[in-house]
Amino acid sequence: MPAASTHVRVSALPSVTDTLRAVEALFLGAGQRTARRNAWTSVLEDRRRAKDRVEAQHVLEAASGRTSRAT
Repeated sequence: MPAASTHVRVSALPSVTDTLRAVEALFLGAGQRTARRNAWTSVLEDRRRAKDRVEAQHVLEAASGRTSRAT
């Protein structure tokens, strides 16, 4: 007699990001979702530029022989 085959269905749980996007889609219109994502992208870009400015300032101060007061 052949062994009975059992099929196991595996479904991955949604990630936190996927869950938040689903809730966002439920409550916000498409335009608001796009605006929110664009705003967050701008925040991340501003943070990156600020970090780059600080690093450049440290390099310039080190090259001129001064020590940074920020550290």
